[in-house]
Amino acid sequence: MSREFIISVDLGGTKILTALVDKDNNIVSRIKIPTSLKKGADGLVDSISESVTAIIRENSLTEKNIKAVAMGVPGTVNPFTGIIDTAPNLGINNFNIKEALSSKISMPVLIENDVNLAGLGIKKFEFGDEVKNMLVVFIGTGIGGALFFDGKIYRGSSFYAGEIGHMLVDKKGAFATKPKRRTFEKTASRTAIEETIIKEIRKGKDSILRKYVESGKKLKSKVLLEALKKQDKLTVKVLSKAATVTGTVLGSLTTLLNFDTIVLGGGVVEAMEDFILPIIKASFYNGVLPAPGKIVEIRATKLGDDAAIYGGIALAEEFLK
Repeated sequence: MSREFIISVDLGGTKILTALVDKDNNIVSRIKIPTSLKKGADGLVDSISESVTAIIRENSLTEKNIKAVAMGVPGTVNPFTGIIDTAPNLGINNFNIKEALSSKISMPVLIENDVNLAGLGIKKFEFGDEVKNMLVVFIGTGIGGALFFDGKIYRGSSFYAGEIGHMLVDKKGAFATKPKRRTFEKTASRTAIEETIIKEIRKGKDSILRKYVESGKKLKSKVLLEALKKQDKLTVKVLSKAATVTGTVLGSLTTLLNFDTIVLGGGVVEAMEDFILPIIKASFYNGVLPAPGKIVEIRATKLGDDAAIYGGIALAEEFLK
C-alpha cells in the first residue's frame, strides 16, 4: 500500500488541525494542538512536523503511504514557491514554510492560503462542475475570501487575490473614499463584533454579556449565539450591522465581478446562520446591480471547518498531476 492518503493541515493563529484523508475521501483521523508562536517560525514548523508524524504513527502508516501534506496558511502565500509573504496572525513575514517543512519530512509539501484551500474543498465537494464564477467568504476572527472564475481558482498577480477583509468600507458598509482604516474585517468580523460590544458595554449600554466583559472572557461565536437567542438588544444591533455591511460588500463585489454563487463559512456564519444570512441576503440584493439571468445563490457551506481539509485533496490533484 503506497501513496494512498492525504494529510491536510489547517494552520491557524490559535490551533493546528491535522487530518488524515483516505483514497475514498474519508477523514479517518484528526489531531488538534494549540499554535505556539513562542519559538517563532522555526518552532511553528517543528510543531507542524510533529503533528504530521504523530498522525502517521497513530494510524500505523509510514511516510510512503502519504501522497502529500497540504497546508492552509492564514496569510499571503505563493503556492508555487511556498513562501509566506505575510501572515499577521502568525507573526511571520517572508518565510519559506514549504522549504522548512520539507527539510523535516520526506513527503511532498503543498502550501495554500487557508481560505483558498477551503474554497477548493467547497468547489470540489459541494459543487463540482456545477459552478463557474464563485466567491467564498469565511467570517471568523478575521475575514478572508477565495475567488473562482470559469471554474478555476484565481490567485492574482501576487497571490493575494481574495483578501476582501482588507477592503476599506465606512461605518455603514459603503466603500470608503479615504483610507480611514475602516476595513471590512475591522467592521464585520467576530473580532470587530466583540470589540464593538465591549466598547458599548463600557459606555454603559445594558447587555447580558456584561458579565463576560467584566470577567475578561472572550465573546466567542457560541456566546454571541446564546445572547442572540435571549434577544439581547445590543447583540442583535451589532450583529445586524455586521451582517448588513457584509451583504453590501458582497453586493458591490458581485456588481463588479458577476458571481453566480456566494458561499459563506467561518465561526460566525456556522453559529448564527439563521439570523445573519437573511440580513446578508437582503442587504446584498438592496445593493447589487440587477442583472439578467440566474439569481445569485447565497448560502452557507455544508462542510464547515472541514472545507480546508477537503481542499487538501483538490490542491494535491492540482499540483501533483
